Amino acid sequence: MELSKAEVKKIADLARIALTAEEVDKYSKELSTILEFVDQLNELNTDGIEPTSQVTGLVNVWRKDEVNHENTREEMLKSAIETAEDHLKVQGVFNVNEDEEK
Repeated sequence: MELSKAEVKKIADLARIALTAEEVDKYSKELSTILEFVDQLNELNTDGIEPTSQVTGLVNVWRKDEVNHENTREEMLKSAIETAEDHLKVQGVFNVNEDEEK
């Protein structure tokens, strides 16, 4: 399966990665090679093999979800780097053009 340059550009856009024309060529070839390898896995006979989701034997350790009042609102606001209107102020998560805003 060969990825076209348009498909590579679309994947890069979805991942918000800017690629040069040279990188599009390079990744088109590299990703196509990876997909060809993965396609080979479909040829393996997996009849009678149980699906595996975890092989280490580790299990999740859960704790009770209990409310505690160890930190007061005032203590948290005092320790914050920046506050605004009696709230914690944090950097935006979805600012696409963050550098332009500064």
